[in-house]
Amino acid sequence: MKVKEIMNKAVTESHDITLRDAARVMSDMNIGSLILMNKDKIVGIVTDTDILKNLNKLEVGISKVMSKNVITIEDDESLEDAANLMAEKKIKRLPVLRDEKLLGIITATDLIANSDELNEDFFFD
Repeated sequence: MKVKEIMNKAVTESHDITLRDAARVMSDMNIGSLILMNKDKIVGIVTDTDILKNLNKLEVGISKVMSKNVITIEDDESLEDAANLMAEKKIKRLPVLRDEKLLGIITATDLIANSDELNEDFFFD
């Protein structure tokens, strides 16, 4: 199974919002992360954990706390590739790209929910 078959819509915001604004968007949409963009380029990602770690800095710009150098995956990669990349990099979310354009996002819970599609050998390596 391919990443594009289970990915979700990615929610994006401008890279120049405040941490409080990001928290509001995430709360309103009931999501755990935002992908931060500058025009068509991913410049960062912020998660609910990032917000919790910075509750005393809610008025600062998101660029001060976002993770930069975002690790991504192409939409035609396999679920095993996504799971291996998440495990190797110790991350829970991967923005999904095609030709450097953001298409969606895949999370660790997406992989778990679709674990029956993972190669059986994956769990025993």
